[in-house]
Amino acid sequence: MSHWNIVIGLEVHAQLSTHTKLFCSCPVSFGEEPNSSVCPVCLGMPGVLPVPNSKALESAVKLGLATNCNINNRAMWTRKNYFYPDLPKGYQITQQGDSPQYDHPICRDGYLDIKLGDQEKKIRIMRIHMEEDAGKLIHDQTPSDSLFDANRCGTPLLEIVSHPDIGSAAEAVAYLEKLKQILEYLDISDANMEKGNLRCDVNISLRASVHDPLGTRVEIKNMNSFSQLERAIEAEVALQELTLNSGGKIEQVTKRWDPNQGKTFVMRSKEMAHDYRYFPEPDMLPLTQVTTEYINNLNAQLPELPQARLSRFKQEYHLGEYEAGVLTAQKWIADYFDEVCKNTTNAKQACNWVMGEILRLAKESPDGASVSISPRYLAQLVEMLVQGEITGRIAKQVFALMEGTNEDPQSLVESRGWKTQKDTGALEKIIEDIVQANPVQVAQYREGKNKVLGFFVGQIMKATQGKADPGQVNQILLEKLSTVSV
Repeated sequence: MSHWNIVIGLEVHAQLSTHTKLFCSCPVSFGEEPNSSVCPVCLGMPGVLPVPNSKALESAVKLGLATNCNINNRAMWTRKNYFYPDLPKGYQITQQGDSPQYDHPICRDGYLDIKLGDQEKKIRIMRIHMEEDAGKLIHDQTPSDSLFDANRCGTPLLEIVSHPDIGSAAEAVAYLEKLKQILEYLDISDANMEKGNLRCDVNISLRASVHDPLGTRVEIKNMNSFSQLERAIEAEVALQELTLNSGGKIEQVTKRWDPNQGKTFVMRSKEMAHDYRYFPEPDMLPLTQVTTEYINNLNAQLPELPQARLSRFKQEYHLGEYEAGVLTAQKWIADYFDEVCKNTTNAKQACNWVMGEILRLAKESPDGASVSISPRYLAQLVEMLVQGEITGRIAKQVFALMEGTNEDPQSLVESRGWKTQKDTGALEKIIEDIVQANPVQVAQYREGKNKVLGFFVGQIMKATQGKADPGQVNQILLEKLSTVSV
């Protein structure tokens, strides 16, 4: 057990799902021909005038409201100056600054509540600000050169900066998962980490106790995976512990994470805020349209957020904490389950099918979040099962047929004659024949070996092609096992 106190803060970058870039009309796209979605504005040509994207501003305010932030009606733009190959104009338009004079983000002083097991913790959010993304350097296409793709230049980003309130790798992952969930519920970002639409920089430092000043921090850039974020933090913490325990000093540097080696590597010394020479963006005015009325209108448009939906699922559908958590983890799952429950009275059965078969199908889909079976048809299948029109075995067969066709389950059952067999006389004859044909198993049952009942039920279901009512089978079978002579 380490005696060092771990201090972590995250700077999360979320790419917004706007149709166009932050300051021009170029489309926001992924996978297009390199350098095809560009114009003089996003390339920073001399004489161009940027115009802020109104949808990006709405998205920023919505996220601020959803994360309990104060919304700034005096937000303004600044220039952050640095020279790097993926930044063609040599500066970035942002809302960040190195002093109160230049620091006017759209949102500040919010928080998110996270939960790990039974423990809850509040992670404070220092700020949320808008900024434009840089381009992309590609290093693996030629043996000696790096290539530059400017398509990403000017893409609208929100940067969400936490206070250093996070105390472990697990807490960092829980915070990022919660933030991703809210972005998806608000429908302002697809938050796809694989595409780089959600990524974060993590700042890590150690100190002897919570009462000591913060230690020297190390920043790890561009983490785009929950599992790799956890691994990188654990590796860096272990390295800092080793350094401090041996009497060494931590240097303030920026690092990258190598997942193959499981190590962090220094990229450069860490810049300080004043190194960026912030000053007010001369080509744009402050965002004076963020009035109280504007904020209230957007607040009224907020959807049901994850925590509220989880509470409703528990209360309205009588689900446990775990089930409600799984069903609200992603917005599309929660929407799907809600739609199923509009068409069936048995939420518990619907929960079982969505958590089992629907999530299995989604996991097998190319995007990990699509299924071909409509909620209405799944509800119909659940109702048929609950009403005893089909057995559980038949329900699974019907579901398998629905996977490829999304065909009406009622039609599938009727066309194949799969409705539950209700003829008691015929069922009694089948069960009696099976009992008489298996005297050894009958003797075992009468000796107290109740497990043999599973054998008989299997034989009966096979004989009836799975169409016999299980309750009826058990009732008749127990009677026959006690009375039939063998």
